Amino acid sequence: MLEIKQIETLEEVKKLKKQYFEQSTAPLDGMWHFGFVPMSSHFGFYEHDTLVGYCCVNGDGYMLQFYLSPVAQTKAKELFTLIAEQNSSAIGAINGAFVSTAEPNYLSLCLDNSSSFKVNALMYQQVNTLISESATGLDLTPASQDQLSAFVEFAVNNIGAPAQWLKEYFGNLITRQELFGYWKDGRLLATGECRLFDEHQTKYADLGMIVAESERGQGIATGVLNRLVNSANQRGLIPICSTESGNLGAQKAIHRAGLEPLNRIIQLEFDHK
Repeated sequence: MLEIKQIETLEEVKKLKKQYFEQSTAPLDGMWHFGFVPMSSHFGFYEHDTLVGYCCVNGDGYMLQFYLSPVAQTKAKELFTLIAEQNSSAIGAINGAFVSTAEPNYLSLCLDNSSSFKVNALMYQQVNTLISESATGLDLTPASQDQLSAFVEFAVNNIGAPAQWLKEYFGNLITRQELFGYWKDGRLLATGECRLFDEHQTKYADLGMIVAESERGQGIATGVLNRLVNSANQRGLIPICSTESGNLGAQKAIHRAGLEPLNRIIQLEFDHK
């Protein structure tokens, strides 16, 4: 008999999370799995009071992770369908899911229950680590805590992200020395992120960037990415990143920096019967 109960602390599913990442076929997107997932509601699957799996659902009713241990007696397909068809009183309404093509088990279950899907983002990874001397990139300066407000204002103006969320997010990156700025004549023209993983994907570096709207199309994005890629390689790390499926400008810059779009993040809507 399987019981579904809400998880109180992520520490409870730490072992299962490790197993989840080990079965992926490529590195998973850092922003999704270490940014959005921890903010989502987690539900544990219990057999005879033993935790054998979990799933997490965001505030919009979309599943972000699903895992059932091989030791579980419950069939993954039956459990997933029960949840997708909104027959779990513990979890409640489920509209669909976000899943990457690097999560084949989870993706297969999602496809079995989907009525439609679309590509949300492209997931990139460096394949060839040989970067030419001429592609070392722009000079980036590590961000300091007294520059936090400038970085927050820059991101609010150029991508429209919430200021409070940015303050916490950038503040953490600055503490970890993972946020950089490209300045010219005292103006912040671009930001760069080189996020390292504390667990699971420790041989990768997750890159991010924002270029001022007024400066786009001038090669700054490629220059920032080249610098971040080289910085990661110098530490023996493999760069990864992602961008929205419709952001053609970012896709061109990422390609020029030597990263290839090996996987996709898919948004699926579930077929509620």
